[in-house]
Amino acid sequence: MTVSIFRPLLIALCALALTVTSSFARGLPLIRDAEIEALVKDYAAPLMKAAGLKRGSVQFFIVNDNSFNAFVNGRSMFINTGLLLQAETPQEVIGVVAHEIGHIVGGHQVRLSQRLEQAKSIARWTTLLGLGLGAAGAASGSRDVASAGFGVAGGGSIIAMRDLLSYQRDEEASADRAAVTLLNKTKQSGKGMLTTFRRLADQAILAGTNRADPYLLSHPMPADRIRALSSTLKSSKYYNAKPNATLQERHDLARAKIAAYLGGTRYAQAVLGSNKLSPQARLYGRAIVSYLYGSPKKALPLIEKASKRQPKNAYLHEMRGEILLRTGKPAAAAKAFARAVKLDRYGAGFLRVELGHALLEMGGKKNAKAAIVELNKGLRRDPTAIAGYQYLARAYGEAGDVGHALLASAQLSFRMGKRAQAKDYARRAQQKLKRGSPGWIRAQDIISLK
Repeated sequence: MTVSIFRPLLIALCALALTVTSSFARGLPLIRDAEIEALVKDYAAPLMKAAGLKRGSVQFFIVNDNSFNAFVNGRSMFINTGLLLQAETPQEVIGVVAHEIGHIVGGHQVRLSQRLEQAKSIARWTTLLGLGLGAAGAASGSRDVASAGFGVAGGGSIIAMRDLLSYQRDEEASADRAAVTLLNKTKQSGKGMLTTFRRLADQAILAGTNRADPYLLSHPMPADRIRALSSTLKSSKYYNAKPNATLQERHDLARAKIAAYLGGTRYAQAVLGSNKLSPQARLYGRAIVSYLYGSPKKALPLIEKASKRQPKNAYLHEMRGEILLRTGKPAAAAKAFARAVKLDRYGAGFLRVELGHALLEMGGKKNAKAAIVELNKGLRRDPTAIAGYQYLARAYGEAGDVGHALLASAQLSFRMGKRAQAKDYARRAQQKLKRGSPGWIRAQDIISLK
């Protein structure tokens, strides 16, 4: 486990426990996007196989953060949108993912937790010892003993901190070496890793961290990492292997989407005006910008043109469905979402939720019942797709099933953290549902939760 995989950090021991145990476990601004998640999974798939990790054994999350960063927590990998947006090639992201997998297979998180406990123990005992000596010296009137004692108290924490940071730097170097091994096993170039380290070295110079005390950093300096890996990476027979053209196109599409959704109009237009993105990605990005900030009707011909260029791209059909739904064409949107569901290799639950929403907007009891089927499938696949519960409550209501509509409302409130409201809906749902039925039992689970 690592707090900031590629950014050197100055870490105080008193804050370290909080950092490694909980800072990224709660409150992260996660975003859900079937296209970007599928891309990251495809980057990781051959690396995981080479590392002996089973498919699905690692969960991937996208963090809405513009810094060039990634990290792991147990078997979960978190990728910042800033990393995806700043990386111009798939190789750069693949190098980062390989590094993170190196942490996972190396068991670094478990061992780091053990070293953290050791460091805390060392700091605690040396502090107690030093304070005891200091108090004894003060009581006896000996300034030398008192000064020495209080010096021990402060020095113990520094020693423990330096020991722990040294261990973290060793783990980072180990993960770098593991990444090189995985890239060679999968016959991929390490150019992306060197590009990443050079970028970070430039950032360190701008931030002034290149002049920091290297013994107070949790990561090796980027320049040191370049020196350590450059010859090894360049000697690989795969170093000059060209990036996969399909992955490069998908990477450009993902970057265009991130720029459009998260960067705002001015930033998105600057990115989309660059010739560093493919023509298809620029078209895709312009369609999204028009959809979000301009006119969905003007966005429609743009996304139609993009989807005709790549008729088997599930996520272009997904975006086409979103735009059609916004322009008041739910039937056409449902067809687009159904196409996206069929083409999506990962079976993303969110796509089925979108399909269910479109069916619901078509109106009528028949379409409401069809929406219920798709929404339930989507939520079983992805229970975190919160909007799905809202649509499901509506669909059950329009189908005349009040009990399950109340249950869906209870699940929505529960997912939003409104426990009291969730319990109230669940009690009301039970009054309408057959005792002992699956829905009644789910309602009871919500009621019984403490």
